Amino acid sequence: MIREEFMEEPTSSSSMNRKSCRERYEQFMEDSWCAHFFLGPNPFMARYVYALIFLVTNLLAWTIRDYGRSALSELQRLRGCYGARYCLGAEGVLRISLGCFLFFFVMFLSTVNTKKVQDWRNSWHSEWWPAKIILWLGFMAIPFFIPSAFIQLYGKVAHFGAGVFLLIQLISVISFITWLNDCCRSEKNEKRCHVQVLVVSILAYMASIMGIILMYVWYAPRPTCSLNILFITLTLALLQLMTFVSMNSKVNAGYLASGLMGLYIVFLCWSAIRSEPHTEICNKKAEAATSADWLAIASFVIGVLVIVMATFSTGVDSKCFQFKKTEAEEEDDVPYGFGFFHFVFAMGAMYFAMLFVGWNGHQKMQKWTIDVGWASAWVRIVNQWLAALVYMWMLVAPLVWKRRHVEAT
Repeated sequence: MIREEFMEEPTSSSSMNRKSCRERYEQFMEDSWCAHFFLGPNPFMARYVYALIFLVTNLLAWTIRDYGRSALSELQRLRGCYGARYCLGAEGVLRISLGCFLFFFVMFLSTVNTKKVQDWRNSWHSEWWPAKIILWLGFMAIPFFIPSAFIQLYGKVAHFGAGVFLLIQLISVISFITWLNDCCRSEKNEKRCHVQVLVVSILAYMASIMGIILMYVWYAPRPTCSLNILFITLTLALLQLMTFVSMNSKVNAGYLASGLMGLYIVFLCWSAIRSEPHTEICNKKAEAATSADWLAIASFVIGVLVIVMATFSTGVDSKCFQFKKTEAEEEDDVPYGFGFFHFVFAMGAMYFAMLFVGWNGHQKMQKWTIDVGWASAWVRIVNQWLAALVYMWMLVAPLVWKRRHVEAT
């Protein structure tokens, strides 16, 4: 009996140890972010996976545009490709863009108006990755069976979708700048952040003026470069106009917002001039670059990453598009608008297509180039003008509405 009891005790102890190890493992898996990513709905991690899918789609579109002619010769078997002529180059980019658009638009339809984390659509948005990967692959393949006429029609619609994306991005950027300005100028933070606001404002204005000077040197080296001189001079005028409106006694928005907006419109002007064709004699930087040098490759990689980052940051910023007051947030509310997130990515799919084809589906793009062509340049410039007008309207609008309200009463 003693021997049997002695034998039972280690067995029981071993069982308890195994149970303890299993409990510790389960607790570790429950607490770790990996577990939340693989075992439960995690909207925060899900958005990074969608961004990765979007990045892979961008790289696939670039591969088909620059290197697809040799790799995709077998496409002649597909009915919509006609010997691969209509599945490569610009039209190949449009086909990939269409597949990406369809994927995110389906996700938009299936997740729009999701309010609570208990909703089954939260699980669909944050989990079911094998099913969604299969869905994405299917949508990537379907456009290659579609006739060329429909793809060309999609290319025209993509101009509108890309414009919607630029407008959403513009409002998101301006909303962030005005929010930051209001936060720093609030009674709670005004004294504490006074020095920081002053330093950032001075640096923003210095960087804007320096950028304008450098653009005159690089992109307007001779009086015949009249268009570039016009673009740069208008940028300087917009900077002064925004500062004047911001410092008006009735608006009194301070220097921070106008300084940051100045940086933004200078960047847009630079992007527009950089988008001019590389044969343009006024673009000295383009003359120095070749189609395969490290600067062109680095610019292309940075450009693709900027597309993904801009789409990602805009997609999670749904609150700045809520035009009516909502109830206070609760613990079981979703952290961001799933429908808006997928809608921005769907519009972003059209946007990256326009960048890869230079907003012109009939022109041939050089390797390692992105957003190059006169159409691209004018889109950037119009976007700059619109940004300045929207910013000044956001400053003046409260005064206009207040005056109308007083007159109505």
